Amino acid sequence: MDSKIIGKILLAAGLTTLASTATLSQAMPGSPKEQAACRPDTRRFCTHVKPEMGPFAYLACLQANRAKLSKACLNVLVSNGQ
Repeated sequence: MDSKIIGKILLAAGLTTLASTATLSQAMPGSPKEQAACRPDTRRFCTHVKPEMGPFAYLACLQANRAKLSKACLNVLVSNGQ
């Protein structure tokens, strides 16, 4: 998997739980639109995932809840090969 796809997976995985928008934009690759697409789903389904668990924990959570994801977040995952 190339680094661009991994970066977008991290985005889709929802590291949007970081404390501030400024910190988020510095820490997360991907467009603000992509970040915003999965933020509600991450907050809804992945509250048990903590940033120190790593970005793939968020991805696993979103994948486990795939059937319940918003269309916007699902589109981000699909567009990034997930």
